[in-house]
Amino acid sequence: MPSSRPLLRCWNALLRTAFVFLVTIAGAAAAALRIGLSGEVTSLDPHFLAAQPNLTVARHVFESLTDIDPQTKLIPGLAERWRAIDATTWEFNLRRGVKFHDGSAFTAEDAAHSIRRPLAIKGSPGGFASYVRAVASTTVVDAHTLRVKTKYPYGALPEELNSILIVSKKHAQHAGPEDFDAGRAMVGTGPYKFVRYQRGDRLELARHDQWWGQRTAWDRVTLRIMPADPSRTAALLAGELDVIEHVPSADIKNLNKNNKLRVMQTTSWRTILLHLDQYRRQPPGVTDGSGKALANNPFMDVRVRRAMSKAINRAAIADRVMEGLAVPAANIVSPGVFGHNPALKAEPYDPEGAKRLLAEAGYANGFRVTLAGPNNRYINDEQVLQTVAQLLTRVGIVTRVDAAPMSAFLGRVRKEDTSFALLGWGSFAADLALRSLVAAPDPEKGYGAWNWGRSSNPKVDALIERALASVDRPQREALAREANTLAMNDLAVIPLHHQVVSWAMRTGLSYTPRTDEFTFAHHVTPRVP
Repeated sequence: MPSSRPLLRCWNALLRTAFVFLVTIAGAAAAALRIGLSGEVTSLDPHFLAAQPNLTVARHVFESLTDIDPQTKLIPGLAERWRAIDATTWEFNLRRGVKFHDGSAFTAEDAAHSIRRPLAIKGSPGGFASYVRAVASTTVVDAHTLRVKTKYPYGALPEELNSILIVSKKHAQHAGPEDFDAGRAMVGTGPYKFVRYQRGDRLELARHDQWWGQRTAWDRVTLRIMPADPSRTAALLAGELDVIEHVPSADIKNLNKNNKLRVMQTTSWRTILLHLDQYRRQPPGVTDGSGKALANNPFMDVRVRRAMSKAINRAAIADRVMEGLAVPAANIVSPGVFGHNPALKAEPYDPEGAKRLLAEAGYANGFRVTLAGPNNRYINDEQVLQTVAQLLTRVGIVTRVDAAPMSAFLGRVRKEDTSFALLGWGSFAADLALRSLVAAPDPEKGYGAWNWGRSSNPKVDALIERALASVDRPQREALAREANTLAMNDLAVIPLHHQVVSWAMRTGLSYTPRTDEFTFAHHVTPRVP
């Protein structure tokens, strides 16, 4: 009778092969992460449009010289350290051994090119030029040392350069937005490599095994673009997604009851605010009760702006419309952010006081306005628009809502077709937020790039400039807080609330909620039981 040992050995080998195969398949499945993003991605070019959805996907592929932690504290990025040599010269010491996705070395040449590139981009609807307007020159001292000379003393440069993602000079120097969307120029140093982009649907990424940071948990990542709130939640519940951001407020209670899911939250740095036209005598969409143009622009009168602020019930919006996902705002930045003034308190709801102020300003009979804003960008944004409109209408400012997808809404803003509009803005410093949102527009300095209402207060502008010039952080924060206080008292914009941002995920995953609202696959980790 022949021996059974060879047959047994063969069977054992087959079992081992099958086991390895099954483990490999299971491991591959476990190493794939699917995230549902809430915002519409309009460009993969990291220097074309400064919109959070674009940056969310870009920051998986590209990195900046300075980084920020989940609580908005500035930390090293591609630069290990930096210092102010004098009031107008900064030196950045770059990490050694960093590789681009094509295997080439990251050097100071790439950093210098990336700092210059935003100024060369044409046709941007809201690009990154404002972050580098203060830069006079860049000098490559050696492969790992970069000196940046500013046109004037500028203490905010390290924060500004957090917004400038580093591209490969070789791949990007002749590239436009279309080259990034096609993947040809999507060569960064970040934790993930570009695989495929399907506009309006998804971005597929693969792990960059030569990344200088801690090895990420996921071999492959799919970022699904899903602006419709119900679709994201449904996909998570159906097991088609592992993580979703900006959880709809109406879904949070039910998701918290689901033992297969968990919800993580924090107060965002994003302030939802209202811009008012303060530069045109007869702005569009503002008329008397019969639809005729008014003799003067009512928004130029601070009493009217104060009346509008008093007419808005922020507590009710936070509690009912936002279902608890908001903190009533009085500052340009949220609590804990550099330059926030805790002494400022949200405007109390006072409709009768609003009516008295309107009468005092000469608008006892009120007027008509159109309130424009996005309906797919911020938490419950269209509901917020409708609620603000109802509240203003009650005090005599008859308000019609014109809500549209973010891309269409921004198109209207660029054409200056709006005079009253809602915007959300996040920043890790009050002086930087004020510089973009309320400073008198100055393209040379990069001031007022998002000052849609063109509000102008020379005292605020002077404080912003002094704050940004200071390399002494305590002094800078004191000046930023003073500018914030003056601008808010002047109602350069009308702050509504700071968002509370939420993520939902499978129970086997963990994510530290970020004040800046970003969702990063490389920060999602398997949860330790």
